[in-house]
Amino acid sequence: MLYRLARPLLFCLDAETAHRLGLALLDGCHAIGLSRMLASAAPRLPVRAMDIDFPNPVGLAAGMDKNGDHIDALLDLGFGFVEVGAVTPRPQPGNPRPRMFRLTEAQAIINRMGFNNLGVDHLVENLRRRKPTGIVGVNVGKNFDTPIERASEDYVHCLQKVYPHASFVTANVSSPNTSGLRNLQHDELLDNLLGELASARADLIRSSGRHVPIAVKIAPDLDDAGIDALADRVIAHGLDAVIATNTTLSRAGVEHLPASREAGGLSGGPLRKRSTQVIVRLARALSGRVPIIGVGGISTAADAAEKLRAGATLLQLYSALVFEGPGLVGKIVAALAQSR
Repeated sequence: MLYRLARPLLFCLDAETAHRLGLALLDGCHAIGLSRMLASAAPRLPVRAMDIDFPNPVGLAAGMDKNGDHIDALLDLGFGFVEVGAVTPRPQPGNPRPRMFRLTEAQAIINRMGFNNLGVDHLVENLRRRKPTGIVGVNVGKNFDTPIERASEDYVHCLQKVYPHASFVTANVSSPNTSGLRNLQHDELLDNLLGELASARADLIRSSGRHVPIAVKIAPDLDDAGIDALADRVIAHGLDAVIATNTTLSRAGVEHLPASREAGGLSGGPLRKRSTQVIVRLARALSGRVPIIGVGGISTAADAAEKLRAGATLLQLYSALVFEGPGLVGKIVAALAQSR
């Protein structure tokens, strides 16, 4: 109800300004103990994946809270887990504004943010300050000016920094908004990156005695051969999960909308079918050896159930929250629990 009142006002603002204001309002509600009033109660629906016990399978996708400034307020909305980032070794401003656009008729968003963030040290400080409650993943990437051949150095640097504080770490190799980044999903570049991450993680396990799972986030625009090859490398290097999928460069289904001409990755409703197709193919290639986190176009309990039937173990939302509000999380978890 509260979000229904606020949404018309937020939608009068450009998308990025509304995003920041919405998070500030959420923090304010959390500070005075009212943030749970924004959400529907989410029942327990335990899921075990990556050797982690999740209270429910519905998480927040990376991108909403890039710097980890709002973790506790977001967890209060009923998410089973929250993923923050993407974060890079050094701060960077991202691409010029405007860089986020609503396609309201399609319940979709186009963004070309470009890994704008305050750097991994800022994020680590936020993780240090908060109480270690709730499951928090950290999505990591490379700085825009790091040569692709040296990308693994940035990913390993971020892994080492966040390792003591993260529930899991995601290597984001699929954002369309950093030039050349998606090349990391293929061939020798992928093999090198995953090998370097696995080696660095082995060293961290020896020094800390703690095993932190590593996931890789892939694009919906991979073809079947690319999905199969990536799955093979994930298994070979002992990664713990695959997140499917990131945003798409396709404009199928939204070509008639003026904002569709904007550059960037498309998320939300139009991505639902393709992301599910990727999950089906990925599940076949992984054969149950590595769990899948399904994300892309989930806005109803039926969408969530579709992803789970396709082969996902966990789920993530983002764009639908903009259009449906924070009450969506509890509604989906409750419906999934009722269907069990």
